[in-house]
Amino acid sequence: MPQLSLPTGITIEYETFGNAADPALLLISGFSAQLTSWHENLCKLFAAQNFHVIRFDNRAAGLSTRFAHAGVPNLLWQGFRTHLGFPAAPAYSLQDMALDALGVLDALHLTRAHVVGMSMGGMIAQRVALHAPHRVASLCSIMSSSGAPDLPMPDAKVMQLLLGKPARPGLEGAIDHT
Repeated sequence: MPQLSLPTGITIEYETFGNAADPALLLISGFSAQLTSWHENLCKLFAAQNFHVIRFDNRAAGLSTRFAHAGVPNLLWQGFRTHLGFPAAPAYSLQDMALDALGVLDALHLTRAHVVGMSMGGMIAQRVALHAPHRVASLCSIMSSSGAPDLPMPDAKVMQLLLGKPARPGLEGAIDHT
């Protein structure tokens, strides 16, 4: 699959489906999900409906730029600190990821797109729309949130399951965990 080098120094893995002359449909994956979380058959169905479909790996996911130097964040702890009003110091922000999504559009010479995000990708999609509303033909935020600090926190047991490590190592352990 091809990669884009953004002006920020981030490399983004991406894939397109359909005719580049059709309206663009930008698909943004959720937390730690690769572009393949948008199933190829779904992408082909959108393309068959006359959309130029673009799916990509967010930074630190799949084959896009990794941030190994930043270590593995403890998201439960950071979420708790943020909920209490303490500042977080992430290696990058949702706004950075929204700028990456716009960078994908720029690199592909697309001025406007229908933007669809799932889970954290929905939060990124909302940031894209806030930052560059003129570039968003429509917005679809699936199973997502605005991330507003006054919203209730997810159930701690659910978050522990979502963010926990697989009980067994390797591919089979990851599949079982998922």
